[in-house]
Amino acid sequence: MVKMKKILICPLTTEKAIKMIEIENQITFIVNRKTTKAEIAEAITKNFKSKVKSVNVQIRNNKKIAFIKLKPETPAIDIATKLGII
Repeated sequence: MVKMKKILICPLTTEKAIKMIEIENQITFIVNRKTTKAEIAEAITKNFKSKVKSVNVQIRNNKKIAFIKLKPETPAIDIATKLGII
């Protein structure tokens, strides 16, 4: 039996992350260290029914942070509202 790993841990809610939601249509998540960009994009597509344009990752303070840029037809503010960030 294959154990499923949790991909998206929690959204990042810093002032800069909120600004990126509003201006750049980009949402930021702390993700599992072992996930790939493709797995992150698939998780966003499945969970929020949105179209992902690109995924960039960065490791900071032993945490992997994913910057997910969405296509224009799916606003990031809708995802932020569902999550209760905004």
